[in-house]
Amino acid sequence: MNATVVMILALALGTYAFRLVGPALHGRVEIPARVQELASAGAVVLLAALLATGALTESGGFAGIARPAGVLAAGVLAWRRAPFAVVVLGAAAVTALLRAAGVG
Repeated sequence: MNATVVMILALALGTYAFRLVGPALHGRVEIPARVQELASAGAVVLLAALLATGALTESGGFAGIARPAGVLAAGVLAWRRAPFAVVVLGAAAVTALLRAAGVG
């Protein structure tokens, strides 16, 4: 068996195990409030890091101004509680217009 296939199967089994543990342990294990707060904060930090690396980098370098501007536009639209389709189309439009203008 190929090493890649083995890794994919291991990750699939691990993912399934995590999904199974939640319902199996519900009500049996009590997680302290502080741990829940830290887990929530950790999730926000990880998502912010993913957003930053996805918005600012491409092929190991800076992605240019257009992509971060599109992400910023999406953030503003989401903050203003625009519908999801409007957020996505607005971000795409800002990015496309800046790239068409040669901004990068």
